[in-house]
Amino acid sequence: MPSIYTAVATASGDGRNGHALSSDGILDLELATPKEMGGAGGATNPEQLFAAGYAACFHSALKMVARGRKIELTDSSVTAEVGIGPTADNTGFALEVTLRVEIGQIDQATADELVEAAHGVCPYSNATRGNVPVTLETTVG
Repeated sequence: MPSIYTAVATASGDGRNGHALSSDGILDLELATPKEMGGAGGATNPEQLFAAGYAACFHSALKMVARGRKIELTDSSVTAEVGIGPTADNTGFALEVTLRVEIGQIDQATADELVEAAHGVCPYSNATRGNVPVTLETTVG
């Protein structure tokens, strides 16, 4: 696959309790283990970063699919919930994702079709397919 863009970021420190810095310096933040996982909290964590990236990427895919079908989405948002927990055999950790898609001024059937189509083209969806359970929830308003 020929890349059209490559993001580069480095994590340092003590893994989840450390620092992340992108090669261009735009992303520059502290990392902390969430309180729910026994950490101090107070800073972002890998799951929040993954959730933000997936939500933004999926929303972009949704808008692209809608444009291709000549549907204007003027009121839409995507919320990604990324859960982490032990694997079934307790040998590691796994993720699960719920994407909550809200679309205004459109009927439910069309919204569902757009979300399914976006799930087929979103790079994050393609990367997680078969590896991470992803639940799609679509509401209209």
